[in-house]
Formats: sequence, structure tokens, C-alpha cells
Amino acid sequence: MRIKEIQNLIKFVAKSGASEVRLEMEKIKLTIKAGPSEARTTVQQSTPAPPTIIEAAPSVKTVEAPQKQEETKSVEESKYIEIKSPIIGTFYRKPSPDKPSFVEVGDSISEGSVLCVIEAMKLFNEIESDLSGTIVKVLVEDSTPVEFDQPLFLIDPS
Repeated sequence: MRIKEIQNLIKFVAKSGASEVRLEMEKIKLTIKAGPSEARTTVQQSTPAPPTIIEAAPSVKTVEAPQKQEETKSVEESKYIEIKSPIIGTFYRKPSPDKPSFVEVGDSISEGSVLCVIEAMKLFNEIESDLSGTIVKVLVEDSTPVEFDQPLFLIDPS
């Protein structure tokens, strides 16, 4: 397992709200513990074993104020449609560093308009709009990794 994969797993565990995840693979035992202020990771070399997740205990936290803010945002943004990533890769707003962005906030788009590219395994995949409308918000920063089904843009279809 590479360092980058471990770092991505740590980020995933932190976002998921799990307090502890243990993973055993061929030569590695991996334990990720997320506390209120930090995440700790322990990696141990071990004898070969098939990959299995041993434990994933959900963290119990009660934070009501941010949840209310998120609910307010979701109610305001519920009239907008999300354009989601169809693949895992690196999100780019521009076709190349010296070119302008495909779309900006406020731009009108039509069905089939190219919104961005996502690089996956050295291939640049153009992501096209499947609806017409106006770009309201870009939800991902340029040159950052995106996951499958991660929201990329908010579109006002009216």
C-alpha cells in the first residue's frame, strides 16, 4: 500500500465520521483512529492474509449548530441541480493551464456543453452538461481529486 493510498484512506475515514477503522492486507495491518482533534494511523508489517475490514465503529458526536446551517443551505440550494462526477480522477476547469476555464459562475450552458475535464489514468475525459441552465456555483477547486458521484457544479435550470 502506498503512502498516497494511506493518506486518501485517512481522509475518507475522517469524512465518514468513523472513530476507528482496522484493515488487514497481505503484509500490512492498518489501524486508523480519529479522535475529536486528531487522526492517528498505525501501520504494522505482518504475515500475509487476505484483505478484510475488521472493524468500523461509528463515531458519536452531537453538533447541532452546523447541521442547522447545512439544512438551511440545502433548502436554499434545493432548486438547483447538481452536476456530479461520473468517474474518479483529477478535476480541471481548463483544457490547459494557459487557456481560460470552460465555464464560469453566471455562464449560460446548453445540453452538451463541456463543463470541465477529469483526468483518470492519464486520459482526459470531457464532462458535458446533460441539461441547459446557468452555472450557479463551482463546488470543486481546480486540480483537485474528485470521487465518483461527487457534486461538481450547481446549475439553475430556469
